[in-house]
Amino acid sequence: MPADFADATTEPRSEERVYSSVTPQLAADLPARLAGIYALDDLEPRARRHLPHRIFGFVEGGVETNAARDANRNAFAAWSFRPRVLVNTVGRSLGASLFGKTYAAPFGIAPMGATSLMAFECERVLAEAAGAANIPFVLSGSSLMPLETILKANQDAWFQAYIPGDRTRIGPLVDRVAKAGYRTLVITVDVSVAGNRENNARNGFMLPLRPSLSLAWDGITHPRWLFGNLCRTLLTRGMPHFENVDAVRGAPLIAAQAERSFGRRDALCWDDIAWIRDRWPGTLVLKGILAPEDAQQAEALGIDGIIVSNHGGRQLDGAMPSLAALPEVRDAAGQMTVAMDSGIRRGTDVLKALALGAQFTFVGRPFLYAAAIGGKAGVRHAISLLSLEIDRNMAMLGCTGLDQVGPSLLVASQPGRIRA
Repeated sequence: MPADFADATTEPRSEERVYSSVTPQLAADLPARLAGIYALDDLEPRARRHLPHRIFGFVEGGVETNAARDANRNAFAAWSFRPRVLVNTVGRSLGASLFGKTYAAPFGIAPMGATSLMAFECERVLAEAAGAANIPFVLSGSSLMPLETILKANQDAWFQAYIPGDRTRIGPLVDRVAKAGYRTLVITVDVSVAGNRENNARNGFMLPLRPSLSLAWDGITHPRWLFGNLCRTLLTRGMPHFENVDAVRGAPLIAAQAERSFGRRDALCWDDIAWIRDRWPGTLVLKGILAPEDAQQAEALGIDGIIVSNHGGRQLDGAMPSLAALPEVRDAAGQMTVAMDSGIRRGTDVLKALALGAQFTFVGRPFLYAAAIGGKAGVRHAISLLSLEIDRNMAMLGCTGLDQVGPSLLVASQPGRIRA
């Protein structure tokens, strides 16, 4: 008789007991608004309905033709698994070590800007959910809540900065982050200029936000977002500001200088990174590396880790997918820790990235959608879904630990020059 239809009095084997205890518990704890969310991909259409058109478009879109964004997803299809069978995987573990700390799963929440436009105090919600699940959370430098507040919500949070090419501004910001108690600083290096996000222009989204009848109508037609987020924010916290661009509070969201406050970043160079390395006392990570030569340069400067990333397809359209860049960057990275983001939606995606050389992965948009539609419960559910997928897939691959996830588990399923 198939196991799914076994007599309820039969004592399940230990691997069956894992799923019979975990899965019903998830369902029982879920709010009604999260019913029917069985995978991260289910979150996007729910968020599309919940969020105003402009806000959703800001999150969902890439740049220009969206080619780089879409290529991130397509890159995972270039690889198929070669599973091993008849392996006892009862004692398998998702635990992953990163910069001396062991996390419960090999993924974290990537930095995303202006997230509190999507959900009330979204940065805090994401930080608390990540802390409770024991996975990393990276606060964006373009966030709308003070970095000091977020560290109170999650003492292990990381901070990501958009650094202008001006050391009179770099130094005080780095000092502020260190004084607050952050131990890991992530510098995004693929934003020398702003990406050409035509989708924002077509949707009517711009920074600074400019009040208009169409903007008001977009809010009115999405009352849960309007009253649950915008009105609540204005009543309890006032007009949102970019809190962490500099050492001092930045411009309000509707101010004309909001975009200019980020400064010129096209002057930032490797000499500035070396200067920051000397000044920053903790772990230093560079995010946005796609070229092996840049990985070598980072290692030469004593950088602790890099994140292979094309910014979720939101900077250079036509940039190679993060997954495709990963193997060569890993080979060039030496002793640095190598993580990857962009395009991850499934447990199989995480495992393919690990097999191709990543030691860790980061996920962005899906967790933001989860926060928008379900708050902290939504983020917890999304984390659980991805964790359960990884656990299940490891069992079917014949792996008991992430150290067993390597190139031998993959085979190229499409022609191409990507190599393991």
